[in-house]
Amino acid sequence: MKYLIKKIGTLIITLLIISLLSFLAFQVIPGDAALSKLGTGATGEKREELRREMGLDRPVLERYGSWLLDFIRGDMGESYTYSIPVSEMIKEKLPVTLAIAVMAFICMLAVSIPLGLLAGKYSGRLPDKILMVLDQLVMSVPGFFMGILITCLFGLVLHWFTPGGYVSYQEGWGPFLGYLIFPALSIALPKCAMGIKLLRSSVIGELGQDYVRTAYSRGNSQRQVLFGHVLKNSLLPVVTFWALAVADIVASSVILEQVFTIPGLGTLLVQSISNRDHPVVQAVIVLVAGLVVVINFFVDVLYGIIDPRVEVH
Repeated sequence: MKYLIKKIGTLIITLLIISLLSFLAFQVIPGDAALSKLGTGATGEKREELRREMGLDRPVLERYGSWLLDFIRGDMGESYTYSIPVSEMIKEKLPVTLAIAVMAFICMLAVSIPLGLLAGKYSGRLPDKILMVLDQLVMSVPGFFMGILITCLFGLVLHWFTPGGYVSYQEGWGPFLGYLIFPALSIALPKCAMGIKLLRSSVIGELGQDYVRTAYSRGNSQRQVLFGHVLKNSLLPVVTFWALAVADIVASSVILEQVFTIPGLGTLLVQSISNRDHPVVQAVIVLVAGLVVVINFFVDVLYGIIDPRVEVH
């Protein structure tokens, strides 16, 4: 219980610090939000009137407190550029980013589990050596650059998809998911490489255990031993990595949207920064960072449940 209370306290403090830093960052950046909304042709009187309406004439901490309370209630403010609620803009873009993240996670599991088991099974032999060379190559490529390589290979050379030819989920889930598989692979492959290496090491360790020899002596086939005993025990050390990878996948999804010109939270963030649309930028940063922090919180709690010894630290 003390472990859980400590983690909840850390979570709340972290979220407050993220929100405060995000808010304060736009107070020191040069530029006037009222001028950005009205345009350079506005008179000084109009700017001052709008500043009062927007609450920009109040002290910074007072504005932060009001913004934070509204944000907690679900009111993220209004876009300076489009004059519509920020929450509506995020609701439109969030499903796209989450779809990429979910697909990337599924791809990571689908690739890393069989290949990690295969590498462990044939440790030191040709299949393992080939996999480890490929694994090291993939691991060394950042997700952003992996997206560029996949776009060039599958989009420009093989013509399996049209770069920039995004189809909204509102037009059809089939074409939508078909386009997202490529950015999802760009995110998943570097994570797969690490997952394969971890699972391989775990499988090799389990294959040397006494229970494996006992299982063989009872007449179990190699397939039964691998999938019925070894795999189950090998997955436990890798679960933590996969859980932590979820947070990284969410953050990577926001970044990779720029490579594939996908209108998700990442694209909205970049456009809003260019337009100095502070309410949108603040909301997206806090939302994405908050998702990452919350996911890490649940991973810590899960790990504490799996291994009660964590509580003593």
